Parts: sequence; C-alpha cells; structure tokens
Amino acid sequence: MTQLHIESLGHGPDLVLLHGWAMHSGIWSGVQDQLAQQFRLHLVDLPGHGLSPMSEPGTLEHWVEIITEILPERCMLGGWSLGGQIAMELALREPRQVQKLILISTTPCFAKNEDWESGMERKLLQLFLENLKLNYATTINRFLTLQMSGDRGASKILSQLRKHFFQRDEPNPVALEKGLKILQQSDLRDRIAAIQQPVLLLHGENDVITHPAAADWMHEQLPQSRRVMFAHCGHAPFLSYPEQFVTCLNEFRIHA
Repeated sequence: MTQLHIESLGHGPDLVLLHGWAMHSGIWSGVQDQLAQQFRLHLVDLPGHGLSPMSEPGTLEHWVEIITEILPERCMLGGWSLGGQIAMELALREPRQVQKLILISTTPCFAKNEDWESGMERKLLQLFLENLKLNYATTINRFLTLQMSGDRGASKILSQLRKHFFQRDEPNPVALEKGLKILQQSDLRDRIAAIQQPVLLLHGENDVITHPAAADWMHEQLPQSRRVMFAHCGHAPFLSYPEQFVTCLNEFRIHA
C-alpha cells in the first residue's frame, strides 16, 4: 500500500477532497477553514503529487484502489478536474462509502472525440505531455494560465494558483506523465448513469479546460444531480468564489 499524505481537520460528517492534475491538497487552503467548521475534512495528495510518493503503475484504476483504502466508512467525496474523474470511479466502486459526490470542474471525458465536442483538443494534451519533458516550469505555468482563462479575477487568482503550486515539492515527473495519459484516455460516459448517489456539479461558465457543456451533459445523465454554474469563472470556482463554494457544499450536506 502506498502511504498517501492526508491532512485531516475539523468536526462533522466526513468530506474527502481530491485535487487536480499537477497540484496538491494545498490548493484548498482558501476554503479549508470554513469547511472544517461543518465537516471532518480530509485533504488528500494524489500519488506522486505534493507529499505523497509515486505509485506504479499509475493508472486511473490503480489510483482509485489506493484511495479506496483511506476513505472513511461513510463520506461525501469531492474531486476537482482529474480528481473528479477519480471521485466518479470511487462512487461507482464504493457506493456504501461514498454517500454523496461533488464534481468540481469535471468531465467524464477530457479529450475531444468525434462524438464528444465538449473535450480538450487531443493535440493540446499531447503537446503538454511532450513539453513536460523539455521545459517543466514553462509547461506548468502555461497550464496554470489556461485554468484562469475567462475568469474576471484571472491575474489575482493565477498568482494564488502559482503560490499554492510551489508551496510543496514539484510533482513526480512520472506522476505528471501518468496523470496526463489518464486525461488523454479516460472516458466514463458509458458508465456515468450508474452513479446512484446525489451529485453536486460545480462549474465555471468560462472554463476552457473542462467545457461547461460537460456539466450540462452529466446533469442530464444523473437523476439525483444539482448543477451550479459560476459566472465569469474559469477552471477553479473554489478560488474565484470561495464563500459561494463553501455555501454550496454546506447546502448539499443538509438538503441532498
């Protein structure tokens, strides 16, 4: 078993949060204190990210297996971007443990296909993968900038993102490559309707990484879902609208 780094704080029902590609659990620092007033909060570093060691083979299924071992017996589970795909897999695999699901700027399929226009161009994902090996820092900065595209507070939030990112050691290069390959290959569209838990969909209306139409599509497929769109917001609504983000999670805890 890989020993994942987890920071737990607060009191209340268990809430587990999974960050996105190339980031770490410090990304939640702007909302964690408020959330800890209502939840027992568990902030997880994905394998090879933050303070968690890398674990092979680094597939989506393997990462899901590792995280399953540290889930509380009953919890709400939230995932941002890549973390949301992992959260969906966990909800399908462990429906007794994962009682409610929160999908933040997430899509069932990151890459654009002939039958899926709501994805990112495959050439762009491949370019990120190739450039990681050539110039890690520049590639990461481009990715962070892309996350804030279309956000009215882009410059301020981008500085927050960069600050959070460099608070801990650089992610393991192998983990970054494995994560990008998951983004390139993963497609959960044919399984998403099997998710039976209540689902909260939180999405920025100007997100260029995970298109808002993906949230619309999931909302149609998931009978127990609620969708919230954040205006003038890019890929990180918890940074752009921290108070509204916390309110959404608290209301979901009470009413879903």
